[in-house]
Amino acid sequence: MNLAKYFDHTILKPEATEEAVKRLCSEAKQYSFASVCVNPFYAKTVSEELKGTEVKTCVVIGFPLGANIKEVKAFEAKKAMEDGAQEVDMVINIGALKDKKYDVVKEDIAAVFNETKGKALLKVIIETCLLTDEEKVKVCTICKEVGVEYVKTSTGFSTSGAKVEDVKLMRETVGEEMGVKASGGIRDYKTAAAMIGAGASRIGVSASVSIMEESKNNL
Repeated sequence: MNLAKYFDHTILKPEATEEAVKRLCSEAKQYSFASVCVNPFYAKTVSEELKGTEVKTCVVIGFPLGANIKEVKAFEAKKAMEDGAQEVDMVINIGALKDKKYDVVKEDIAAVFNETKGKALLKVIIETCLLTDEEKVKVCTICKEVGVEYVKTSTGFSTSGAKVEDVKLMRETVGEEMGVKASGGIRDYKTAAAMIGAGASRIGVSASVSIMEESKNNL
């Protein structure tokens, strides 16, 4: 298992500086992580820093609340790709899902997917900590119907992050043809390995380097 290829090396804190983002890019190149995940403002910086490498530029949109209107999310995705994003992580309209406005949820996701399709990988953040199991299954099913590439557990900015049981449920719901990304609160090798064991094909984490170093003791 190439552990490094599971990691989206992430910095999403509002106080993140350009220096910190560039340091993240340097680490990602050193370890050959899957991507560097940042807020839209840093898309150009990251894509420039990663030019000529296999490490992708990943940008979050509608982040972290997901309450933007679909047109704004679609524009944000389009602009992020123009700035170099090769992967886009969007937050669903959580309130609409809670209200059982499934058409709204589907249209929201589809608006972004219509922009990213064939251009960038789309991961849909469902914010598992705010959902019932029934809601998790419903939104994962909607994502599958739309045709997006990934479902993702969490923003890391809500009440809690990824849980093994959620990753397992999401994997069971979407099957093997879609990706499942676990993110939020993953800070050590044991937790990362448990997420992968439950079906995660990508891990969003800021502690990627320390987990990689820790993994050397677990080989």
